[in-house]
Amino acid sequence: MTALISIHNSALEKVDHASNWLTPTLARLVFIAVLLVYYWNSAMLKIDGSIFSPSAGAFGQIFPKAAEAVLYDVSQMTFFQRIVIFFGTVAEFVLPALLLVGLFTRLAALGLIGFIWVQTLVDVTGHGVKLGSLFDAAPSILDQRTMWTFLMLVIVINGAGPLSLDRILRLK
Repeated sequence: MTALISIHNSALEKVDHASNWLTPTLARLVFIAVLLVYYWNSAMLKIDGSIFSPSAGAFGQIFPKAAEAVLYDVSQMTFFQRIVIFFGTVAEFVLPALLLVGLFTRLAALGLIGFIWVQTLVDVTGHGVKLGSLFDAAPSILDQRTMWTFLMLVIVINGAGPLSLDRILRLK
């Protein structure tokens, strides 16, 4: 039994040593594999020729009730709505790009946590998506967004890892 414990501890000691660089690197790779294209596609749907001209889709995604009330006529958007759509679209391009290259990674991950929960709030209050609950057998939007948040928290806590511009520039 002592030999088995020794093998176990020896193997996991190597994993412990690797975790300092492996955990943040894998967290970024999982983000890139799972959510990078999701966010960039979502951002592309929000522009109509230029980032400064929001699409009817952007209006409907971010302000669904207001958009429906004016039949998705983008000329009816308020200045506030245009600003929110602009900055939301920029965030959907910039934050994932920063995570991709590992630049200001912790701040980008923190920004994405805020973005995820604003997105969730809009989905629930504006689009009627059922929030669901944790710790039940039915996966819901709450489960999904909690996992996304956890992934971003790993990056906030551990940084970008060795394969990043943060490391090259010696940013924390």
